[in-house]
Amino acid sequence: MSFDVDQAIEAANQATAEFYGRSLNDVEILVLKGAWERDSYDQIAARSQYSASYISQDIAPKLWKLLSDALGEKIKKNSFKEPLKRYWETKSAQENRGSRDDLSSSPITFQSSEAAGTSEHPIKLELPYPRYIRRPEIETLCFETLRDPGTLIRLKSPKLTGKTSLINFVLARLTTEGIHTINLSLRMADRQHHFSNIDIFLRWFCFNVEQELGLESQLNRYWNAEWLGSKVSCTTYFEKCLLAQDDAPVMLCLDDIDLLFSYPELYEDFFGLLRSWYEKARSRPQWKKLRLMLAHSTEAYIRLNINQSPFNVGLPVELAEFTIDQAQQLAQRTHWEASPAGIKKLIALLGGHPYLLEKAFDYLKANPQLPLEKFLQTASTQSGIYRNHLQEIWSQLKANPELETAFHSVICAQQSIPIEPTLAYQLQSMGLIKLTGNVAQVTCQLYRHYFLANLEMSKSKP
Repeated sequence: MSFDVDQAIEAANQATAEFYGRSLNDVEILVLKGAWERDSYDQIAARSQYSASYISQDIAPKLWKLLSDALGEKIKKNSFKEPLKRYWETKSAQENRGSRDDLSSSPITFQSSEAAGTSEHPIKLELPYPRYIRRPEIETLCFETLRDPGTLIRLKSPKLTGKTSLINFVLARLTTEGIHTINLSLRMADRQHHFSNIDIFLRWFCFNVEQELGLESQLNRYWNAEWLGSKVSCTTYFEKCLLAQDDAPVMLCLDDIDLLFSYPELYEDFFGLLRSWYEKARSRPQWKKLRLMLAHSTEAYIRLNINQSPFNVGLPVELAEFTIDQAQQLAQRTHWEASPAGIKKLIALLGGHPYLLEKAFDYLKANPQLPLEKFLQTASTQSGIYRNHLQEIWSQLKANPELETAFHSVICAQQSIPIEPTLAYQLQSMGLIKLTGNVAQVTCQLYRHYFLANLEMSKSKP
């Protein structure tokens, strides 16, 4: 297949748009064209109004880094043609097969930093979920941060908004860098048993970490709760055993940590322990190998000493709702024939909520005879496709009168309003409200329509 400079530019634009959400600018295209003709940076600068130093020391290095990230392999001035050609051919082959999925639904190619420039066989990385929608800026931010020694990220996002898929993607990419990764959700714990006291919880925690690493258990060798205490035993076990296996860094992600927020007798000790490990990484080489990611659905509105909290250190990251472009990508993954106008109408009802949008696309794909307007009219009713999801949330609200009253005030308001912080964080965790500073507004019109009708009906009953 022939491949010319115009196709190379188009391929570069597609790749960078997929990864970074932008195309090449004019000066980057100028450099790419010059490199295609094997011109020197001085020759490229001579044909433009830019200085040679600006082209060679600023624009060109950033362009090759941009393409390296977007294509997943080391790109240089003398080695960019073949990667772009492979990308172009893969894209063309997908279009010839009639595939509606873009390249982000195919395996992503990454190359470890150690092998960059030397490996002929980049690492293939499967996406964590076939419909996973890339969030390039957040993915890159998390990845670059967690490559550094002793770092910590706090990832916050309401339920059903893509935290777990993002975590899986970032951890898979870190694995290509030779980093040992551990992904542990506290939902795996039996709360009645494992949350009963700190010793049982930390033993459960350490056992699952060693299982994730594929290690034979040596827990009893290092555990002496009677004389050392559970926290010291846990710390000793990490330092002497888990972090001492080899020289590779260890990435520990703890998901759903907000489940501990209802257990002060546990979270005070456990979160204080995590903070102490983060502090150790500043001065102790062994602990610099540890990276932490804490994922939760709501703000850590808990009583915790400021010097013992892991929620006021590290890098905070929040997931935003899908944009129109991301919603369009998701529609393509479900193979629903979506017009821009149709996408906008759905977002007007559902916001950019990933779960609600995906469910809509699947339903509309399965029922091609159903007019979109009919779907929009019935979505927030008891006969709509969201009835089970909405009824589950309704049950949670009815079980907490204070929460119900607070949410009622939000959906009745014509503009954002302040509500009590603890209630605000609970509603945000459920995905019902968006917080901007100290004021709240309902997440989407679907929730406003459904819950307003139900709350009014509930209040009218004797």
